[in-house]
Amino acid sequence: MLKGISPLISPELLFAMARMGHGDRLVLADANFPAHSVGKEAVVIRQDGILIPELLTEILKLFPLDHLTSPCHVMQVSKGDLERGVKVPIWDEYRSIIRASGVKTDLIEYERQDFYEKSRTAFVIVLTGETAVYGNLMLTKGVI
Repeated sequence: MLKGISPLISPELLFAMARMGHGDRLVLADANFPAHSVGKEAVVIRQDGILIPELLTEILKLFPLDHLTSPCHVMQVSKGDLERGVKVPIWDEYRSIIRASGVKTDLIEYERQDFYEKSRTAFVIVLTGETAVYGNLMLTKGVI
């Protein structure tokens, strides 16, 4: 344990974030995300039992978001789910946490296959215990 660093930030995650450079991507993946098949080139870190909002809050205390591009991306709700009236309240939680960190941006939606494709080039994928639908969140690292 280190002073000032949440126990939700595992040593592996702290090391991965420290190794990342400007423009590198970090995916906070929900429990259903195919992290090991999509992230064959990425560092995959398991954080079972941890929910994305609580992890995001702690990550943003250490992790600068890119200010040159839109740094926060989610997986777009599929047409079929939209027709069935699926709602994604977790996105409002993400927005609130991101704004509370001092970053003024919104979530940009990638179509499912585009989200997977971008995830293939991520530096790190954190596989969480999040079960909220469309709970995946991709962050792009900025500079300090």
